[in-house]
Amino acid sequence: MANITRFDPFNELVDDLFKGFLVRPLGFEGRGDGGAQLPRAKVDVAEKNGAYLVSAELPGVKKEDIHVAIDGAQVTLEAEVKREKEASKDERVLHSERMYGKVVRSFTLPQEVDESKAQAKFKDGVLELTLPKKAAAQRKEIAIQ
Repeated sequence: MANITRFDPFNELVDDLFKGFLVRPLGFEGRGDGGAQLPRAKVDVAEKNGAYLVSAELPGVKKEDIHVAIDGAQVTLEAEVKREKEASKDERVLHSERMYGKVVRSFTLPQEVDESKAQAKFKDGVLELTLPKKAAAQRKEIAIQ
């Protein structure tokens, strides 16, 4: 048998309004000032026309703070979100949920990548990589002497 409960939107609204803001201490465990880690970068990988297409969500990151390294079939993305401004003497931060710091994400693709032809674009917080596959070495018969 199902339990029936009365819905009271006013209580939920008040609870949500005050939860973590005025009732708890102002310190927030996800603030990003050394105590917490940034969330892992979300990555999609597809394959098209002999190349890997990688899309990575990097919200709040500037283009110059992103570094991509390719080593054979391993791809490493490194991004840093920097604190934009520090609180002044007469300013008191009441609540902060924005995270600051560095995130690193590495993954291995099924086949090696041709680094010389790799391309990267960054727009609206999404990094798009086009990573052409390296041509496989041709099989060679060796004559026995």
